[in-house]
Amino acid sequence: MADALSVIPAAVLRNLSDKLYEKRKNAALELEGIVKQLALAGEHEKITSVIHLLTTEFTYSPQANHRKGGLIGLAAATVGLTTEAAQHLEQIVPPVLNSFLDQDSRVRYYACEALYNIAKVVRGDFIVFFNQIFDALCKLSADSDANVQSAAHLLDRLVKDIVTESDQFSIEEFIPLLRERMNVLNPYVRQFLVGWITVLDSVPDIDMLGFLPDFLDGLFNMLSDSSHEIRQQADSALSEFLLEIKNSPSVDYGRMAEILVQRAASPDEFTRLTAITWINEFVKLGGDQLVPYYADILGAILPCISDKEEKIRVVARETNEELRSIRADPAEGFDIGSMLSIARRQLSSEWEATRIEALHWIAMLLTRHRSEAVEMRRWKSGNIWKVERRAGMTLGNMKSQRSRNSYLNIEKDVLDDQSVQDMTMQVISFLDDIFDTLLKALSDPSDEVVLLVLEVHACIAKETLHFRRLVVFLMQKFQTDLSLLEKRGTLIVRRLCVILDAERVYREFSAILEVETDLDFASTMVQALNLILLTSSELADLRALLKKSLVDAAGGKLFLSLYSSWCHSPMATISLCLLAQLDKLIRLLETPIFVYLRLQLTSSGLYIPGGAFYNFSKHSNKLLEPGRYPWLLKSLNGLLMLLPQQSDAFKILETRLRTVPLYTFGNEQFRQTSSGNPYMQNLHISGGLQITEDGDKNSDAGNFYNGINFTSKLQQFEDMQRQHREHLKSQSQSRTFTSSTMSQEIQRREEPPQQPSPVPPDLTRPSSRSRRAPGQLPL
Repeated sequence: MADALSVIPAAVLRNLSDKLYEKRKNAALELEGIVKQLALAGEHEKITSVIHLLTTEFTYSPQANHRKGGLIGLAAATVGLTTEAAQHLEQIVPPVLNSFLDQDSRVRYYACEALYNIAKVVRGDFIVFFNQIFDALCKLSADSDANVQSAAHLLDRLVKDIVTESDQFSIEEFIPLLRERMNVLNPYVRQFLVGWITVLDSVPDIDMLGFLPDFLDGLFNMLSDSSHEIRQQADSALSEFLLEIKNSPSVDYGRMAEILVQRAASPDEFTRLTAITWINEFVKLGGDQLVPYYADILGAILPCISDKEEKIRVVARETNEELRSIRADPAEGFDIGSMLSIARRQLSSEWEATRIEALHWIAMLLTRHRSEAVEMRRWKSGNIWKVERRAGMTLGNMKSQRSRNSYLNIEKDVLDDQSVQDMTMQVISFLDDIFDTLLKALSDPSDEVVLLVLEVHACIAKETLHFRRLVVFLMQKFQTDLSLLEKRGTLIVRRLCVILDAERVYREFSAILEVETDLDFASTMVQALNLILLTSSELADLRALLKKSLVDAAGGKLFLSLYSSWCHSPMATISLCLLAQLDKLIRLLETPIFVYLRLQLTSSGLYIPGGAFYNFSKHSNKLLEPGRYPWLLKSLNGLLMLLPQQSDAFKILETRLRTVPLYTFGNEQFRQTSSGNPYMQNLHISGGLQITEDGDKNSDAGNFYNGINFTSKLQQFEDMQRQHREHLKSQSQSRTFTSSTMSQEIQRREEPPQQPSPVPPDLTRPSSRSRRAPGQLPL
């Protein structure tokens, strides 16, 4: 201190703290000359004393004018030191940086001016304080005083020039500071940061691309800024980095992929578009690096497929197709479980397009990895055969049996099939997780979604165990949600019959319904399945097989497998039996044994070719009485409506009915019962016997056709219907009891309480009228 006072005149010190800028400036010039003389003389201790005086007595003074003088004095001392200033920067720079936080805006302004002058002198030696200077400039860029901001911008440009030409700048030390500042929301600070990122990226010797993951999220955050200028600057910087990524052989795709996935879900459209564009390029360029991140990328793509912005939808679909075409190996980190989990989660999306793509992914993943497991199994089987063959050629050279066995075991262990089993079980293990979700998706309002769900179910059902489980779960879904059966039951069953084997599907449904304890649901389900069986074009082959039930073993087995459950519904049972025997019945009506029935269809005469007309009524008073057989005509017309119009049976019966003359039946004839019909009386034969074409009575053994015991089937139908009648009776009794109980309770609550009347002493004995017999209710 004493050395400094002896060197610097008192007038200079007094003017350095004057309130007038001109006096302070002149004092600084005098101080510059003093320091220059000391530097030439090598009096560095005195220079250090002078700098210490300026720091303690001026820059840290409570008086603003003193602080201003101290700052301009430090700048003047640095200028005086010229090339020797570097060794004194540790004393000069910290007080100036500290003044950037001064409450007085004029002090902050002079601090910028002082540091600017210091930087011009020392240039590259200034880099050691870069992080502190950058932090101070970052704060000053958002200063409330316009003059301070202007001074800070000038200083910022100078520092950028120094950094770009310096070989001492450490990007590794700077990146943590930059990463901290990237989340600042102030628009001035954001402009300052983007400016520095752009400048540093332009320096060939600075690898900003390698550190891009550290500040990439901050740049994407700026894309949603309210300032158009900031959005434009951030987008320009990102575009430049993306171009560098395309041309760079080494890029850290993984860390950046995590950031892009998050930004793809941004509420800002421009941010989403930029993020999905980057993801699209990453999928094309990333290669093996991105394999562990495929699930996250899929989770970002699927929602964007349904984005309201068309550009985003287009890029998302392109990226989705690109990702789907990549065949990744689990050994590279591909996690099928995570992929299926993401796809399952998107099945609950409110957007149809996203749900559809999620189902496509589930189907593709299951199909691809099942086929890959099969191929690997075949490959390993072939290689094991080669090992055995090679072993056979070399075993002759081995003396002991133990050596031979050891050789074979070692070789086969190398080609162990455990990895194949692991891959298969990995796929199957995830089916439990997605099964319930897929079943819920059957209630989706979109038919396309439902059809894709069935495709996935069919893919799963290729395994026998999962096939039965699918039908069981589907039946449970129908049982708990009858509206699904009503609205989508036909679509679901028909599609399953197309994708899977129709016979297999119906057999499984029947087997489950046969043991169903909920009789009401069983009846409803059987009726639905029966209607689909009779009307769906997809089940034409199944109907054709059922028509051969009496002549073909496969048809007979199918009939038996369906009959047991079809007994839950009388109409379904009749339909099944008619479907199995209707063609044969129609052709049987044309045989000689049924000539009497065909005669009953005629009126009072029969037209004979050649013009003759033979009157049967003169020769028969029974068969040709048309009024007595109205139900025969109605029954045959009913059979005609059941037959497909393109079938031969339909044409035969239609031709026969056309020969029936027009006849109007009276209402009283329709009211006739079968008991009044002699023919119907004659048809009743006890003991379960039947009439053959020759009129002979056969025993029950005659009821076997192609292994079908119709007598036992009839008994089975009657037993099932008895169960339904008892079930309905119990339900009716339960409802009656419940209704009666509720009525009594309501009546009891509505009756007013009766007050007991006083009884005279002489009337306490009940009269003879009040006496009642045992078991009689009181009046």
